[in-house]
Amino acid sequence: MSYDCELRQRAEQAVDMYFENVKQDPYFPGYHLAPPSGLLNDPNGWIQWKGRYHLFFQWMPFHTGHGAKFWGHFSSRDLVNWRYEPIALTPADWFDKSGCYSGSAVNADGMLKVFYTGNVKDEQGNRETYQCLAESADGFHFEKKGVKVRLPEGYTPHFRDPKVWKHEDQWYMVIGAQKLDKKGCAVLLKSAGLEDWTCIGVLSHANAEPLENLGYMWECPDLFSLNERDVLLFSPQGLEADGIDYNNHYQSGYVIGTVDYETAAYKHGKFLELDRGFEFYAPQTTLDDNGRRILIGWMGVPDQNEAEQPTVPNGWVHQMTLPRKLELRNDKILQHPLDEMKLLRIGEAIDRQFDRKYQTSISKTSEIDINGDIESLNIFGYADLYFNQAEGVLTLERPSYVNGIKETRSCCLPSGLNRLHIFVDHSSLEIFVNDGEEVFTSRMFAPNGNDSLTINTNKSSHVQIWDLKNDTIHIR
Repeated sequence: MSYDCELRQRAEQAVDMYFENVKQDPYFPGYHLAPPSGLLNDPNGWIQWKGRYHLFFQWMPFHTGHGAKFWGHFSSRDLVNWRYEPIALTPADWFDKSGCYSGSAVNADGMLKVFYTGNVKDEQGNRETYQCLAESADGFHFEKKGVKVRLPEGYTPHFRDPKVWKHEDQWYMVIGAQKLDKKGCAVLLKSAGLEDWTCIGVLSHANAEPLENLGYMWECPDLFSLNERDVLLFSPQGLEADGIDYNNHYQSGYVIGTVDYETAAYKHGKFLELDRGFEFYAPQTTLDDNGRRILIGWMGVPDQNEAEQPTVPNGWVHQMTLPRKLELRNDKILQHPLDEMKLLRIGEAIDRQFDRKYQTSISKTSEIDINGDIESLNIFGYADLYFNQAEGVLTLERPSYVNGIKETRSCCLPSGLNRLHIFVDHSSLEIFVNDGEEVFTSRMFAPNGNDSLTINTNKSSHVQIWDLKNDTIHIR
């Protein structure tokens, strides 16, 4: 038996061993993607190919810690019902033996081609990095094609997470990197045929105008166009908290500007956080057949008390966000739940006009849509959301799952708060504020037994509540 086959067999045995326990966990999601065993992190290879959406993911199937990652695989026709697929990539070759790290997928010559970072570490922990290619004729079984990009001069081995796309008649790749001065950056490469790559230069870096000391490493970059503007998403590591900004261990955000594809010159604006919640990292987007720019992110943050999450004793940790449609308006990205999410709804909605206060019970898988002059709400007696009208600040508060101490995340809403669109799923919250002006993505480990929802407003308001499906992920 080859080493690749051995690893696949061991991973599937881990799923067989742990999944019964995993799915019985009351915190396991009903309609979000989560691992059948072990640890899930970055979304990879996010694409619609031949009518089916494919989402690959960083996966450690054997335990809830990090290590030599696989590429797990889910697929869907409708973005609601998902199917667990055969493992796409295993860390079985000399160029990826310490992990098949993050990357992306493209449709080329009728094949589904994935680019990923092969991670290699020696016994002393010294790192080597290779950008690798694998391809598939059916979207499910992949053949590795080896190394396509080696580490260029001027960068440390923290050089990873290739995102590939076609612009006009050339292929381009953006890679997250660290320069020799230990500052983060994004590097642009190009190729005529996906085989031979030329490094054009640094697209942006930690001290590029108007940035200032923006981290020691940039992970998971993604460059795309919205409304004829060039948007660079990335996840910088090493930012110090600044008031209500940058309060997670690592952040995710974007800059907006104009790229010169010949020189890699990129004039852009300031860095803006993409999500204001406790758990959100490594987002990746794709352009689907309907022309929508759809983002999906990891509902987690690296090295942020991962081992303390309450799901760890049950053999799994982390999940993905819902897919979201992106819109660019007034130099700001807005995020919206997809129309397909309406397919999750079961039965008739609770539909109430209420005066100042509304209390009810809700399912652990629920959708809540509130319109009005909103003051505060409480979910399951656990998570509080409240708006300081005088300061224009919206705050999400929860007890830390590490020590129970109250912790908060906040954002500014200069024009006030008039709508909250919330998705609840066993152990998660996704809160879309003012039609996507801001989003809070967070885990929510509420004790069993409390199913309450309390809404307070400053005047008569309107709420709709739907029960949502609880079984949309088909693993076994």
